Amino acid sequence: MKEPLNFAMTVEHLFAEVWSREAISDRDRRLLLVGLLVGQGLDEAVEVQLETALRTGDLSAEELRETVVFLTHYAGWARGARLNALAEDLIDRVIMN
Repeated sequence: MKEPLNFAMTVEHLFAEVWSREAISDRDRRLLLVGLLVGQGLDEAVEVQLETALRTGDLSAEELRETVVFLTHYAGWARGARLNALAEDLIDRVIMN
């Protein structure tokens, strides 16, 4: 019972406090988070963040593709290849349809 409460408190803190701060934009926060998630290999969470970025306009298709190129050079080719496939699928689903 304790874990759900801690999770709920963490989520509330993230969105009520951390994501609402004004020093950097939500777009910048999302890019930082995507880099961290890619580096850790957390593909499902990356997909959620990138889909949200495309749907909210935080990233265009061109910006997402450039992000993939950049992160590939730091996270490695294997992760970059998975990220590229994910990005192209999201662009097709979110922007092209």
